[in-house]
Amino acid sequence: MPELPEVETTLKGIEPYLTQYEIESVTVRNGSLRWPVSAEVHDLQHEKILKVTRRGKYIIVHFKKGALLIHLGMSGNLRVVASDMAVQKHDHVDFLINTGKIIRFNDPRRFGCVLWAENWPEHKLIQGLGLEPLTAEFTGAYLHKKAKGKKTSIKQFVMNGKLVVGVGNIYANEALFLAGIHPAKTVCKVSLKKMNLLVECIKRVLSEAIVQGGTTLKDFVGSDGKPGYFKQQLNVYGRAGEPCYVCKKTLQEVRQNNRSSVFCSQCQT
Repeated sequence: MPELPEVETTLKGIEPYLTQYEIESVTVRNGSLRWPVSAEVHDLQHEKILKVTRRGKYIIVHFKKGALLIHLGMSGNLRVVASDMAVQKHDHVDFLINTGKIIRFNDPRRFGCVLWAENWPEHKLIQGLGLEPLTAEFTGAYLHKKAKGKKTSIKQFVMNGKLVVGVGNIYANEALFLAGIHPAKTVCKVSLKKMNLLVECIKRVLSEAIVQGGTTLKDFVGSDGKPGYFKQQLNVYGRAGEPCYVCKKTLQEVRQNNRSSVFCSQCQT
């Protein structure tokens, strides 16, 4: 599933081809995504795109009269293609820009969405999202305060999108390893010092993943159709049974909320 770095990579790829340009036409080949493609999407012809931003894992395309909310779901991608590029299977929505380029939404599993919102910050999918992890507001003190009295595991805690967005399974595994925190540790028992280190590691892991274009595991490609390369830098995720890069002890794996948690029992306590 595309996570925050993959979405940010996509945003950086498509933004130069959209901002301050107009949509010439919209083609919806299959509107049956996670939610039906909004009817208003068909009315964007000749509308100028003011800017493109991200909130959590949603790409926000801003217009004077509202905004598009685009989510890549489990397997979706947005690619910049030439206007004569042949349509492939699962190419569900095309936005033809007045430069001649097409922004093409492809989603094999159709768990993504293309929705319209007149007031996007108040949209039900956006309301309630937690802090952005790469902002100054996201601190160890913030997490430590929110953790008081909580009995959940630290991994489940940092993956809670109502607290902080975009810390997906891959990046939670990696950040916890770098911070030396066992993924099953009860969150209220994590010290402020460790929370500060964890936040630093989360920001580091996400920032490095963005630079590398995300992590390609199954379906993700960037806006240019090329895969991300952060997988080559993974310390623990996907490496259960292999030796820890630090202490050489065999990495272990457990399931938490049906998600894989890989860790080093010696380096993470």
